[in-house]
Amino acid sequence: MTMVLSEEQILLKDTAREFIQSQCPVGEFRKLRDARSGTGYSAAHWRTMVELGWPGILLPEDCGGMDFGYVGLGGIMEEAGRTLLASPLFATVILGAQCVQIGGSRRQRESVLPKVVEGQRTLALALDEGSRHAPLETAMSARTDGDGFVLNGRKTFVLDGGSADQLIVVARSSSSPGEEHGLTLFLVDANSAGISRRELTLMDERGAAQIDFSNVRVERSAVLGEVGQGWKVLSPVLDAACILLAAEMLGGISECFDRTVAYLKDREQFGVKIGSFQALKHRAAKLFAEVELCRAAVRAGLVALDRGSDQVPLLASLAKSRLNDIAKLATNEAVQMHGGIGVTDELDIGLFLKRARVTAQTLGDSSYHSDRFARLSGY
Repeated sequence: MTMVLSEEQILLKDTAREFIQSQCPVGEFRKLRDARSGTGYSAAHWRTMVELGWPGILLPEDCGGMDFGYVGLGGIMEEAGRTLLASPLFATVILGAQCVQIGGSRRQRESVLPKVVEGQRTLALALDEGSRHAPLETAMSARTDGDGFVLNGRKTFVLDGGSADQLIVVARSSSSPGEEHGLTLFLVDANSAGISRRELTLMDERGAAQIDFSNVRVERSAVLGEVGQGWKVLSPVLDAACILLAAEMLGGISECFDRTVAYLKDREQFGVKIGSFQALKHRAAKLFAEVELCRAAVRAGLVALDRGSDQVPLLASLAKSRLNDIAKLATNEAVQMHGGIGVTDELDIGLFLKRARVTAQTLGDSSYHSDRFARLSGY
């Protein structure tokens, strides 16, 4: 398995870095946070991302996409993590559009995906119903009603759910919570009658929503894939999303490490640079090794996705579990080695810590993925 980027992938990553560092530094995220914008991201920056072709990187050419692959998008996600860039890229492209691409009919793909590529439509995946990621525990009902369905239930922590134009709703049309069979995916207009959305304030100040469905009527044509077979669509999408979220987390911890090392080289105590203290050298060296192991885990997952490897589920849980743990370690160490100023809003390090705490819970914490990794390994 090659771990070396191609010239095209390097160019894409460099272009992303140039745009993100110059136009979307952490200061821009602070402005969004303080302004309490309705979407949680900059519409102007999103338009530029659309012009750069980012929404179409994973999508096929017949719907206007580039079909460039996961390694390419992973590079963008890593750069986004370095500046805490907020955008609908994850919710719309990685979660929503991939559900449509994998499970949608030709008519659904043709009506949705080109608009995603053009930046004219945003999507959100309405999946979890509790405080923790547990997709198979879905209890929201999809009751057959004539030639359609009626949806009833509540979804929590829907990423960009408050601003999305359309929702991919995961509901149970048969069987009991905990079972794979019986899950059905629906493509629903976010402003349909019976849907109410409430914005949630998360630690990292990103857009999320609680969405209630009260007798929401949808036609059978809204089903993505087959009735009762939604897990076949959802499972590969969640695996890919875990790896790409891990790529963003890698960018965040890499930035924390770089900033911390720079601070150790600059800050003086007792007349010497604190980076000369042996105890801090050991902590920094350990963190460097952990970050590099994370980089290998993320790259292995991205390459496996592009190759269609049967190891993707295993590598997805490996990457997410590993990045969850090291994101916590890296941000804790960064705060501590910066001293008292590390916990103040004056310094950006605290913002990375908050983002790390949220992403560590998104799509499964370490316990969830460690258990899944063990089961997939036959234990």
